[in-house]
Amino acid sequence: MAAGTLLIGYGNPGRGDDGLGPALARRIAARELPGVTVEIDYQLTVEHALLIASAATVVFADAALDADQPFYFRAIEEAGGQSLGSHSVSPPDALALARLLFGARTRGFVLGLRGACFGEMAEGLSPTALRSLAAAESFFLGWHEAEGQGLPISG
Repeated sequence: MAAGTLLIGYGNPGRGDDGLGPALARRIAARELPGVTVEIDYQLTVEHALLIASAATVVFADAALDADQPFYFRAIEEAGGQSLGSHSVSPPDALALARLLFGARTRGFVLGLRGACFGEMAEGLSPTALRSLAAAESFFLGWHEAEGQGLPISG
């Protein structure tokens, strides 16, 4: 039976703010929260489906070009499946694959973190990204606590 929350932080830390997902995942991993498993990768792939199927809830954390606030937290209402392949897949596609292959009933969410500097080969995060990272970390901790108490989710 699936249990707990899986946080997958993905992106390329060598490309500036694209490293926001892994940065958040490292911060959450360091806290060793009960019931939270953390995975860090450069991109989502079909291989993540088994990990996703083992969790009750999955949160996909990534840098977001479309965030008008420091972060957004959105439920994945409908699983994807239109573009499954051997390389990078989207969060809805990864969730759909977990459902298709393993019968997973995993709930899925996307945590998109606003960044400002993308594409250039650069280590480190911009000031905008650092503010987004702090806000998203605070939100995730509160959300995790509320989840443990069975409180409604808001983002």
